[in-house]
Amino acid sequence: MGKRALARLPLQALVELAVPLLKRAERETPRAGPGRPPVIPDWVLGVLIMVAVLRQKKSKSAQYAFLQEHRALLLKWMNVDVFPGRTTYFDRYRRVHRLFETAVRVQGEQAIAEGMVDAQCVAVDKSVLSARGPLWHRRQRHAGIFPRGVDRDSTWTYSEHHGWIQGYGYEVVITAGHRGIYFPLLASVDQAHVREHRTFESKIAELPAQTRFVLLDMGYDSNALAEAVEWGPDGRRTGRFYLCPPAPPKRISSRGWRETRERSFHRRRREARRSRLKQRRFRRLYARRGRTIEPFNDHFKRLFEVHDRVWHRGLDNNRTQLLTGVFCYQLLVRLNLIHGKHHRRVKTLLDRL
Repeated sequence: MGKRALARLPLQALVELAVPLLKRAERETPRAGPGRPPVIPDWVLGVLIMVAVLRQKKSKSAQYAFLQEHRALLLKWMNVDVFPGRTTYFDRYRRVHRLFETAVRVQGEQAIAEGMVDAQCVAVDKSVLSARGPLWHRRQRHAGIFPRGVDRDSTWTYSEHHGWIQGYGYEVVITAGHRGIYFPLLASVDQAHVREHRTFESKIAELPAQTRFVLLDMGYDSNALAEAVEWGPDGRRTGRFYLCPPAPPKRISSRGWRETRERSFHRRRREARRSRLKQRRFRRLYARRGRTIEPFNDHFKRLFEVHDRVWHRGLDNNRTQLLTGVFCYQLLVRLNLIHGKHHRRVKTLLDRL
């Protein structure tokens, strides 16, 4: 496809939407460490990676070849005069995931401020993806055996849907409003074995101020997480509700243990959350989770062709690609809403790029 054909596509509109968001994300994610700031800002790398991901270029070599072919046009769209070399692109690709994690949050805040989405009710979920290369079993890991092409950063986990899977997991917080728009607000990517208790904890402080209901599956059943959402450090209610089905007890002891005052305190709070889910109002709210987060995961995996496996080897490479994908999904939804089109018709828009 020539440069003229590329210019006629809505890709330029997506770049124009992305540039101010990535610039703000770079300001909020300052580079740390010794040395001078790079000549090419992180936001420029972010735009180039975003374009390559939107065009479904799965290897970094294919990405760079495409970007180099359309170099003049991309520089014009970004209004810059510096273009990264191949080595710079490959090296910075592994580190720019921090920029995109912030950019996803920034764009979520922008969509809320524009009135496009309602963040009063949000749903949270973690989904696992298979790694590239052969399986790397525990015995081989302990013996120091590395099959050819194995992804050494990938880890194993068990999923109710997939069974045992070796790879990575991404977690998203999306809107679950009454209008049915599922729009990502926060996202992160980790190795598959990292539990939900760890991945969601850091997102609690970043939940939108208007959020009142947080919908989660029983994998997030945790007194610590629930109380961090519903109660502030001063012991007062935050006005939020943690709607999560209780996980079945792992073991019931026949020995009578004396319950401490602190355990009794947390148990009463847990029982209150449990009884809350029996109320009709909260059951209807919780039903939104199945209509939003699960369709989003399936839609996202098919859009960016990660339903079978991830694009790259290595945790940081896949962090960059998956978080870029979430950021691009936000852009596609916003562009549809801006032009008065249905928010779920992102596949049609993506196919035109």
